[in-house]
Amino acid sequence: MTTPSLTIIMPVLNEAPGLAAALQALEPLRARGAQIIVIDGDSADNTEALAQAGSAQVISTTRGRALQMNAGAQQASGEVLLFLHADTRLPFNADALIGQALAASPRVWGRFDVRIAGKPRLLRVIAAFMNARSRWTGIATGDQAMFMTRAAFHKVGGFPAQPLMEDIEMSARLLKLSRPACLRARVITSGRRWETRGVWTTLALMWRLRLAYWRGAAPERLAQLYQ
Repeated sequence: MTTPSLTIIMPVLNEAPGLAAALQALEPLRARGAQIIVIDGDSADNTEALAQAGSAQVISTTRGRALQMNAGAQQASGEVLLFLHADTRLPFNADALIGQALAASPRVWGRFDVRIAGKPRLLRVIAAFMNARSRWTGIATGDQAMFMTRAAFHKVGGFPAQPLMEDIEMSARLLKLSRPACLRARVITSGRRWETRGVWTTLALMWRLRLAYWRGAAPERLAQLYQ
């Protein structure tokens, strides 16, 4: 089986402290043919310079994760697009796992299970719940490294131009094409926001925002609350 060509799209904003390590972690995938695109959203630190010093293709855009990811997708050459947060690490064989998942079924998109790195033990419980909920609902989050065929991305019109919940809305759009491939292999994402704000505080905030979104609250208002 031939593994489809892969483009990894990483939106960044003020990620200088960890960007070099993030790009280094992708080097084995790049060596196997993956295209790496970093989209900087007008960072105030030296994120863009660090990205340019690496082996990634670098694009500069206005700030906004959805806008940045869409800009990266426009430059992608891969048959499959993977959208990766700068503080999330992929399994070493992510390219093969994605290829196998998409080839084994009519599904055109998917995501990985997630593990949240950090000291609080509750983070393990939260990650397990996130994975189970996603498998049940078919809704993925950006922390789970969403991937999709390039054809599916364009068919649904890309990510919605909204400042928050763009991953939730994108999942809803993709569900009209197929259920997601929910890979058991885990990506490891940073627990920094959980530890900085407090685990319980962050959990309550995320549920509050999600419930408000499903009730029709404007993403712009939710973004203000998140900040």
